[in-house]
Amino acid sequence: MRSGTAEVPAQEFQCPLMRLCSMATACAAAASSPAGQLVAAHRKVERGEALFRSGDPFTSLYAITTGFFKTAVFAQNGRGQITGFEMAGDLLGLDAVASGRHTCDAIALEPSQVCTLPFDRISVAGRGTQVLHDQLYLLMGREIVRDQRMMLVLGSMTAQERVACFISDLADRRDARGWPRGEFVLAMTRGDIGNHLGLTFETVSRALSHLAARGLIHIKSRRIEVLDTTALRSGAGATMTRGKPCAVSGGRQG
Repeated sequence: MRSGTAEVPAQEFQCPLMRLCSMATACAAAASSPAGQLVAAHRKVERGEALFRSGDPFTSLYAITTGFFKTAVFAQNGRGQITGFEMAGDLLGLDAVASGRHTCDAIALEPSQVCTLPFDRISVAGRGTQVLHDQLYLLMGREIVRDQRMMLVLGSMTAQERVACFISDLADRRDARGWPRGEFVLAMTRGDIGNHLGLTFETVSRALSHLAARGLIHIKSRRIEVLDTTALRSGAGATMTRGKPCAVSGGRQG
């Protein structure tokens, strides 16, 4: 690759959800709660394996520590719609808090690991403390904002703008975690990207090629190098979101 940069080992990154976990554990300890440690287990999920399926009973939230997931919903005819892509530092399972059952499938796109956070422990740990509740509401609110921006992307952007927004958002999310921003490997296929953005595989490929021809990105297989962040955001119609990050690849999390 041009820049010669490489992916930084996942263990060198600090989980952005560590604050939530440590906060809940501290609350439980202060209240002499039997909840103990908030994290019940660390679970490995192989590529193609489901962390949970639509209709499964809700027991836990899952903090992704390494890897990548896609969330998808399916119609009765079996046709699926990818609702989001979640990376290390994201939380899965919020879809089931209200109904008690998951409303989507969460599938690993690469070998991944999650921390299992039993919801009853979160409830006990957070009882009597507004701070922990506020942190959870903050995570839920972030997903609502992503949903709203996704509606904007699908409703008013061209195909090239959608793809540019998708790539820009991935780079922004990585940057927020302290990861190398300029170069990364797409965990999802072009078909998955198209499904998520309401485009065909061929349209996604053409849009990526056009962005590369304009010098905004460099592509080698699934490896993407962002060459011009400002121009990429401009190509994504960033003015439509008043200069805010696109935030489309997170979508509606599971």
